[in-house]
Amino acid sequence: MRNNIIYIPILCAFMACLGLLVACSAGPSDKPIVTVSIEPQKYLLEQITGDRVEIRTLIANGANPETYDPSLTHVLNLSKSIGFLRMGNIGFEAAMLDKIRQEGPELPIFNTSLGVLPVTGTHSHGDVSHETIDPHTWSSVKNAKIIVRNMLNAMVEIDPANKGYYQRNYDRFANHLDSLDNAIAEKLKAHSGEAFMVWHPSLSYFARDYNLEQIPAGNSDNKEIAISTLKEAIDHASDHGAKVFFYQKDFDSRQAESMVEQLEIRKVSINPLAYEWEDEIVSIADAIAGNGTL
Repeated sequence: MRNNIIYIPILCAFMACLGLLVACSAGPSDKPIVTVSIEPQKYLLEQITGDRVEIRTLIANGANPETYDPSLTHVLNLSKSIGFLRMGNIGFEAAMLDKIRQEGPELPIFNTSLGVLPVTGTHSHGDVSHETIDPHTWSSVKNAKIIVRNMLNAMVEIDPANKGYYQRNYDRFANHLDSLDNAIAEKLKAHSGEAFMVWHPSLSYFARDYNLEQIPAGNSDNKEIAISTLKEAIDHASDHGAKVFFYQKDFDSRQAESMVEQLEIRKVSINPLAYEWEDEIVSIADAIAGNGTL
């Protein structure tokens, strides 16, 4: 009897540990899955969906959408989703749409940039540079409000049971975006008409919002460019008094580093594809306004 009493606490401890192991090895969440293309979309969509769905991103933070080549596995994984909210104008999305429709013809697909006034001519592809839409629609607070409205409409269509919840979250976040836009506009009011440099032309919509000039030093493909072209960009930046050079340290050409050395200009690292969408937008505004630690 005494031995049994001794073993009971040990048995209880073992069962508790076993329970923890079972919990830790449990399968993935049984929430409905919604797939988006990039991390900033995930951030924006989460402001609407809260904890009601699991949001998966095709391209994780750190990957380059310019060179991304979706595999059949990526396409097949989409079949587990109740909806695919594409960004709208990113090259790989168009390339994989036919595959998606073949593998999952019933999957609802939504363009979250629908209604955004496009900027064209920043991304050249052969002889159609004037027709190519700049894909970085999310790099604008004004655009973000259109994007999240499209997200709301998409979620109400594919998950109508949570319509009221999504609507309340959207109303709250839309008001926040208005406040953010007003705060940035006030911060940059004194800098209206100023220029900034960027290697990859990813801030076209931001520049348009606040009457700024984006001077791209490189090209949309992040390839090496001719010295004469580089000199023209440097001269243009000097003539227009550009004080900030934005670059993406993981993507941009090595020429970006050498160019900065030739200019009396601040070098500011940005990541337009980061999940922390609002932090990135505020950091860009602060850099142009001359605020913050750079």
